[in-house]
Amino acid sequence: MKLLPLVLSLFMTTLALAEPPPLIPREVLFGNPDKASPRLSPDGTRLAYLAPDANQVMNVWVRTLGQTDDQVITADKKRGIRIFFWQPDSAHVLYLQDLDGDENWHVYQTNVRNRNTRDLTPFQGVQAQVVAVDPNFPDEVLVALNLEDRQLHDVYRIHLKNGAVELDTKNPGDVAGWTADNALQVRVASVFTPDGGTELRLRDTSQSPWRSFQKWSADETFGGVAAFSADNRSAWVVSSVDANAARLVQFDLASGQSRVIAEDPNYDVSDLMIHPTQHTLEAVSFVRARTEWQVIETRLQPDFAFLRQVRDGDLQVISRNLADSLWIVAYVLDDGPVHYYLYDRAAQRAELLFTNRARLASYPLAKMQPIQFTARDGLTIHGYLTLPLEGVVQASSLHGAEVSSTARTSGKRGPFPMVLNVHGGPWGRDVWGLDSEAQWLANRGYAVLQVNFRGSTGYGKDFLNAGDREWAGKMHDDLVDAKRWAVAQGYADPARVCIYGGSYGGYATLVGLTFTPDEFSCGVDIVGPSSIVTLIRSIPPYWAPLRSLFDKRVGNVDTEVEFLNARSPLFKADQIRVPLLIAQGANDPRVKQAESDQIVAAMRKNQKPVEYLVFPDEGHGFARPENRLKFYAAAEQFLAQHLGGRAEPPSPEERWDSLRK
Repeated sequence: MKLLPLVLSLFMTTLALAEPPPLIPREVLFGNPDKASPRLSPDGTRLAYLAPDANQVMNVWVRTLGQTDDQVITADKKRGIRIFFWQPDSAHVLYLQDLDGDENWHVYQTNVRNRNTRDLTPFQGVQAQVVAVDPNFPDEVLVALNLEDRQLHDVYRIHLKNGAVELDTKNPGDVAGWTADNALQVRVASVFTPDGGTELRLRDTSQSPWRSFQKWSADETFGGVAAFSADNRSAWVVSSVDANAARLVQFDLASGQSRVIAEDPNYDVSDLMIHPTQHTLEAVSFVRARTEWQVIETRLQPDFAFLRQVRDGDLQVISRNLADSLWIVAYVLDDGPVHYYLYDRAAQRAELLFTNRARLASYPLAKMQPIQFTARDGLTIHGYLTLPLEGVVQASSLHGAEVSSTARTSGKRGPFPMVLNVHGGPWGRDVWGLDSEAQWLANRGYAVLQVNFRGSTGYGKDFLNAGDREWAGKMHDDLVDAKRWAVAQGYADPARVCIYGGSYGGYATLVGLTFTPDEFSCGVDIVGPSSIVTLIRSIPPYWAPLRSLFDKRVGNVDTEVEFLNARSPLFKADQIRVPLLIAQGANDPRVKQAESDQIVAAMRKNQKPVEYLVFPDEGHGFARPENRLKFYAAAEQFLAQHLGGRAEPPSPEERWDSLRK
């Protein structure tokens, strides 16, 4: 009789292992969010947010705080609004929109009361960049436009009552970015110097001549003027000069004297929190394994202490009214939707407004683990690992994959088929938090590894510079080392690892299959360049001031064609031995469709396996939910076929046959 409990226990364990977690529908992960990006009106009476309208297009909604009078006020018909903010008068919202992904943004103004909308920058083929708005100037906005010369953005002052567009600051020919002070005057011009370094030019007033304010070499991290002090006599500058990681330094603009406000020896300053009307610096964040805030203004200590107790997650204050009595605080989790709270500072009360994807709460989600390993040359590499939940059948039980001694002795789960998901940029980084792709892949049965390879930002200048001229070199070695680390740790089945990514991550995918053809079992490339030379020669005209950055960190397209071709997957297309899926936006201004066309042609000439999808109304990525769902349905079937994971059958709306090219 004593055997009965043991038998029942074994039976129940077997039954539990046979019951994997439910498939999370793609629409839940990649469809439109329920609500997102809440913003308080400056007067604190209303809340604006993004949500789908009756036609499932993302538009701006507004409601009165404390009421349920939610109404959609914009009427975008196709692409959906992603960027918006309140005009300081609390009577209008401003939003940006492009045409089918061409990134020639226009600035639109919508009246909240009567919903009238007008295009403030109605110039065909011109890109608008919002430079500054200020509550003390509720009827003006500074916008940079490449109106006279497509390579250069001049600054214009747009008068929001009558729509007049007036030239404010002329680009002398090399300025890549502008910064305005607290009087809504353009005071700083950011320039990439011919050697790839940075020069910050300053003028004392809008009528004064420009003078060189700060200048640093190409070996420093990215940085610049973050904001001006309340009296406009000082500026907060992000800079790695005399340090490894970018610090926040306050400069007296008259004397040039400086003092360090916040720093970390290994991590760059990430974000600043500044009072909306007093313009005082209140807090600084660093993205280490997770986002951490350093409170500068002591009177905010009780607020942060309270907010850290509201719920788990990385918090960020994303909106405030001008009285600073109300905040909207976002909490980012790795295993749940983003939670948005309305925080009453005086009462120290936080009220949940909504989550961005409520249906996610119905599904078990995986945790994202920060990891690190040592690359072959001794450099420490950081990243994140997401494993399938308990109940997903492991690779070893289906395919006889050998479990490493590390996994056997440590009790680690695995090996699983794995997707090495490579971030874009490459001058960016992966961060901790809810990642829809990671959750999707883990739910389908794959381990997901995201690696901040050398050249990624956030880890200081030594780490950034270690990626210089290393496209398809040591940057790729880091990815291969990451895959081998995951195999050695027992997480990944070495015979079933797919390399996957978008933009630079798409390039890394092509590199993985051409330069190291035996390392991966398949690849998914989203808007990835295949030739560095044709990529740089076809960059948007307004990227011309950034050209020296590519010369320094990638290679000079005028003098080093042979070197760059040697780092380009196009010329090794005959080495591809495993299946490849390529997805491309037809209107991509950064990575032109020709980048994908040419490697597909080379592969088909060599009778190599490739599936090619072209989205006619997309650019650098897929903004429309119907396109996202088609892509992820195609990718899911591709991965299931070549890695053996689970798959949700595509719905009729998700069929991608018409996109094949």
